Amino acid sequence: MTIKAGDTLPAATLTAATAEGPRPLSTDDIFKGKRVALFAVPGAFTPTCSAKHLPGFKEKAAEIKGKGVDTIACVSVNDAFVMKAWGESQGVGEDILMLADGNGDFTRALGLELDGSRFGMGQRSQRYSMIVDDGVVKELNVEEGGEFRVSSADYLLAQL
Repeated sequence: MTIKAGDTLPAATLTAATAEGPRPLSTDDIFKGKRVALFAVPGAFTPTCSAKHLPGFKEKAAEIKGKGVDTIACVSVNDAFVMKAWGESQGVGEDILMLADGNGDFTRALGLELDGSRFGMGQRSQRYSMIVDDGVVKELNVEEGGEFRVSSADYLLAQL
């Protein structure tokens, strides 16, 4: 079953790369008491994700945070080292929290998995964005059929 607006995010652990190494973060660590703009991509370093999705959130970070968002977070079914390298290559700095869902546990719990096997990618995440207030999904924007529209930074910004 896919998560929807009004639902509470399931408990899960994601990983962020830090100077001290990979750091597990619970969904409470990320979302409790905060307003979070979360977006997910099928894969770090993939064409649309690298050319449009992540750069759009980097470009609009100040505007998004200016609308009362505490954290902008990007999640992908990749490991923390890949997410760190991708964030560095895109120059996200402190603007976007890069989160690894290495085994896809969070993605499966949301019901937003994508079978990328025909592209040699295995199980991944669908492309989506959401606004989460204190762990509750307020807006959920899931792309259909490989599009890149409703999960964009501009679309999410208009919802804030």
